[in-house]
Amino acid sequence: MAASVAAAAGRLRRAIRRSPPWQDPSRRPLSTEPPPVQASAVRDAFLSFFRDRHGHRLVPSAPVRPRGDPTLLFVNAGMNQFKPIFLGTVDPRSQMAGFRRVANSQKCVRAGGRHSDLEDVGRDLSHHTFFEMLGNWAFGGEYFKEETCSMAWELLTQVYRIPEDRLWVSYFGGDPKARLDPDLESRDIWLSLGVPTSRVLSFGPQENFWEMGDTGPCGPCTEIHYDLAGGVGAPQLVELWNLVFMQHNRQADGSLQPLPQRHVDTGMGLERLVAVLQGRRSTYDTDLFSPLLNAIHQGCRAPPYLGRVGVADEGRIDMAYRVVADHIRTLSICISDGVSPGMSGAPLVLRQILRRAVRFSTEVLQAPPGFLGSLVPVVVETLGDTYPELQKNAAQIANLVSEDEVAFLASLQRGRRIIDRTLKRLGPSEVFPAEVAWSLSLSGNLGLPLDLVELMLEEKGVKLDTAGLERLVQEEAQHRAQQAEPVQEQGLRLDVHALGELQRLGVPLTDDSPKYNYSLQPSGCYEFGTCEAQVLQLYTEDGTAVASVGEGQRCGLLLDRTNFYAEQGGQASDRGFLVRAEQQDVVFPVARAQVYGGFILHEAVAPECLQVGDHVQLHVDKAWRLGCMEKHTATHLLNWALRQALGPGTEQQGSHLSPERLRFDVTTQAPLTPEQLRAVEGAVQEAVEQDKAVYVEEVALALTAHVPGLRSLDEVYPDPVRVVSVGVPVAHALDPASKAALQTSVELCCGTHLLRTGAVRDLVIIGERQLAKGTTRLLAITGEQAQQAREVGQSLAQEVEAAAERLNRGSREVVEAQQLSKDVGRLTDSVDTAVMPQWQRRELQATLKSLQRRANTAIRKLEMGQAAKKTQELLERHSKGPLIVDTVSTESFSVLVKVVRQLCEQAPSTSVLLLSPQPMGNVLCACKVAQGATPTFTAEAWALAVCSHMGGKAWGSRVVAQGTGSTADLEAALSTARAYALNQL
Repeated sequence: MAASVAAAAGRLRRAIRRSPPWQDPSRRPLSTEPPPVQASAVRDAFLSFFRDRHGHRLVPSAPVRPRGDPTLLFVNAGMNQFKPIFLGTVDPRSQMAGFRRVANSQKCVRAGGRHSDLEDVGRDLSHHTFFEMLGNWAFGGEYFKEETCSMAWELLTQVYRIPEDRLWVSYFGGDPKARLDPDLESRDIWLSLGVPTSRVLSFGPQENFWEMGDTGPCGPCTEIHYDLAGGVGAPQLVELWNLVFMQHNRQADGSLQPLPQRHVDTGMGLERLVAVLQGRRSTYDTDLFSPLLNAIHQGCRAPPYLGRVGVADEGRIDMAYRVVADHIRTLSICISDGVSPGMSGAPLVLRQILRRAVRFSTEVLQAPPGFLGSLVPVVVETLGDTYPELQKNAAQIANLVSEDEVAFLASLQRGRRIIDRTLKRLGPSEVFPAEVAWSLSLSGNLGLPLDLVELMLEEKGVKLDTAGLERLVQEEAQHRAQQAEPVQEQGLRLDVHALGELQRLGVPLTDDSPKYNYSLQPSGCYEFGTCEAQVLQLYTEDGTAVASVGEGQRCGLLLDRTNFYAEQGGQASDRGFLVRAEQQDVVFPVARAQVYGGFILHEAVAPECLQVGDHVQLHVDKAWRLGCMEKHTATHLLNWALRQALGPGTEQQGSHLSPERLRFDVTTQAPLTPEQLRAVEGAVQEAVEQDKAVYVEEVALALTAHVPGLRSLDEVYPDPVRVVSVGVPVAHALDPASKAALQTSVELCCGTHLLRTGAVRDLVIIGERQLAKGTTRLLAITGEQAQQAREVGQSLAQEVEAAAERLNRGSREVVEAQQLSKDVGRLTDSVDTAVMPQWQRRELQATLKSLQRRANTAIRKLEMGQAAKKTQELLERHSKGPLIVDTVSTESFSVLVKVVRQLCEQAPSTSVLLLSPQPMGNVLCACKVAQGATPTFTAEAWALAVCSHMGGKAWGSRVVAQGTGSTADLEAALSTARAYALNQL
């Protein structure tokens, strides 16, 4: 009996591993009962269960655009927003630091990067790029395995009333290589809940050990599966809910260490759960997708959706339905969260998704132009009540989708023609050339996603040269790496274990309030006080805690208090130095300060021994700090000015500032015009000239919740929170009745600021580029740098004006006109690269473009006139015959060629070769053979014979050729030319 159970379990393990879920082409429901609940009720029941029955706090979904996590393109799991808790780096003053048990429905996107379902979408009945993850979490050991499993079982069997005999579970069976024992605790919990032994399966680390990444928190997981077969025949299991128990930490060397605090992280896909509860074999047959599928059918000239897959899906009609329905949901969610189609990172992936949707809707479903945008209201109707940002941004989403659809259609049609033309040249067994596919791709010229190119070829039964494509991808990566800026060296850091040890020892959090202790003197200078502190802990470069560090050692210092600003909120870290209280003449340089869970780590180099317990005095680099303060206050003014110029819908997407410059990302409906850029600068200048006071005050976070015009980012703010208000006291600014925040800059901010705006002196936007459609990145400088930029701009404007005046006067000689054209080109290069106002750059670029066209036209006219004159002179000098070999005085190759062509036009039966002596003995050569010349007499050979005689080279065709050489005996060169031609004639 035991052997048969083991054999059955083995077969089930293999079945789970190899069977892609939801592949049954049949659309029959899992039961004959009508769908019991709508998707919205399923979601609400989950949240209510954890809130009302088990005391969980409900938190909103984080945006799909990751906040401060460069390892992710998109939020792809419910746990992403809680990573600071798992890593132990959460700000202890923030609301998140108080989380113990929470639940939510998280918007997730799995496209691009490590976890991507993009290429699978449409091929089966279950994959999606956007989905909702229902999850509950317990932090810091609030509860663990027994409570987690019990709550999950209660929800599924008692609330959702899923029959117990349809549920199977799996648990971690251990990993001898990693010396990890089986998770028998989870197994026994399931058995105690009544799950039969035959439906409790063990798996290895690939299936039942969850890891956040290559390093970081991880642990065993137990999964709940649903049997689609319902006891009829062999089980057909699909994963329903994953319960992760974070109890280890993966080190950089691959080893595992126990976490100081254990956490629970669970995730269940709403779409799959709804399919089960509504008795559907496909997530696309639920009410989350049926409104979209109906709208697609009504708006296209395609047959109705039948839910077919594989070979049964003739023409891939149903696949196209699924792709379009999935992708428009993803596009709507991403754009509403501030991610727009673009050229790199997540925006590039979104662009790929949009273009896949356009291709399937237009070419497969025969949708009319602009169709995708018409589906946005359906998405808003389905998901807008849960995610109100969809309702708020519905018009913008539809506009962006429609605009990009129109832009891509022409490329798609052109790409299709290129593919068809290439296929005609291929033999029956040849693969499609990688170079052609690459040229069609997003990295090439037309912007077709590579997976889409491969799919289009697959539909025609043609394979792509994947090896050649991989080679091109690697070459592109190498090229990008060579052009990229050097990556900043990873500094010292406090990991989760170091933080746990500090907490265990009761080490107090760093008091960094002295960073705000500075004052403005009557002279206009800022006074930055020193800070007395004690060394609480020292760390070596590898993160090891030590009692002392020696001479020349790079180390991390943890102090009881500091006046250094640790990098956060987009503001660069302070730098400076510290000295021992008893030894002021030995300076310990501090390169930067970083904050980890409320502890501030100073990165320094020790010139002499430093020990735990030493008393030190800290000094910030005043010029560096003042530069950061200047840029940070200017950033707030810029944010406000952009709203004034572009409207209240303008929102900050991110920023970073250092003493040298500031970077500001902002949502825009269209690229900023020079007039708008100038207006923004003008608004900032006005605030600066008025030298407004900057008020800063800590207030309760709740007081900032409903203040019209208050600027805040999508960040977790501490409570109380600092409010920075320009020109208006904070109390007045936070009074909703005052509407003051609509008239001036009022923001939540932890940074350091000027106390009056006058010290900014000036602000100049020196750069602007589109990060993605709808998002613009601005670069700006302040103070003296800004004033210098204005001077540079004014100087270049004067040069452009002078060039325009020269062009208006006109040129009599080709050389003079060519020199003017070169001067315009040089000016264009200078304007393109100069540090100057961007509005002025754009205006001058437009002027120079016009001047260059006019200059080139003037050159062509002068050359034609000069060539005509010289042509007449040569015709008068040479009697009609088969050959003209002579010299022409001109410094222009273009004029020389024009003379040759005009001579041949007026004497078609004559072959012409002309030489033009230049300074320093150089000679230009141009020739053309007559139409009736013998086949052996070619212009290229003729020019080569003459130029070789002069020690030069030649190039051209059978009819026309050019060359250069160098000789002091021009007559000998002419004789060679005549002799060669007469011999051929």
